[in-house]
Amino acid sequence: MNALANPEVGKYLNEFFVSAFQKVATFKIVNGQKQGGNVAAYFCAPDGRVLHVVAGPVNAAALLHEAKWVVETTKKAMDESKNDGGKFKAYFRTAHANRLRNEHGLIVESVTFDPSAAQDENSALTYNDPSGRPLAPRLPTPPIDGPDVTFRAAQENAAKALGARAIEGKGGGRWVLGNQGRVHLLMAAHSMSKIETVYASIFEGILGERVSTKPVQVETPFPWVAKGKK
Repeated sequence: MNALANPEVGKYLNEFFVSAFQKVATFKIVNGQKQGGNVAAYFCAPDGRVLHVVAGPVNAAALLHEAKWVVETTKKAMDESKNDGGKFKAYFRTAHANRLRNEHGLIVESVTFDPSAAQDENSALTYNDPSGRPLAPRLPTPPIDGPDVTFRAAQENAAKALGARAIEGKGGGRWVLGNQGRVHLLMAAHSMSKIETVYASIFEGILGERVSTKPVQVETPFPWVAKGKK
């Protein structure tokens, strides 16, 4: 993600976040250049629960905008919740629902509670690695109630967005959302869930990639050999 090379982005992330990375898919490196794969940036609470996600590569301005939104929303949520974890979670999920409406023209009601029953990791509603080993649940999104008055313009923009894809709402209506719109839709029901339960729904469900633990494939790892050098 070239945005991480931007000095302003780096300064802000270093001030407010602790950065780490993990490979969840395989890709090729050909003559030193990465081919394939994708990227997602997760903004998490200190205990690893996901506040927000940037799905796919974005420029520096976009990444900085989302990072600042997380910080400012966290401050407001802390002030509103008064150390009540349930209220903090509800605030964040509602904030995602509001962004979905304000920026993408679609209305959903945020899910402010979590189901008590654990999901069966061996069911069909589970993401698996290529060997069939269960990795993470397929997280359901809240149903879309429909468009608001800004819907037409929002849909025109959504159709041009990175990862634009049709989704279905209540009553069989079909709308188009790009990667970030679908992130807000997912987070309206699952913000503040643990990252290990969220990442597969982002990487496979939104980015359309396959989670894999296979090692990186490197072609011509020793280019000097091809040139007859030792």
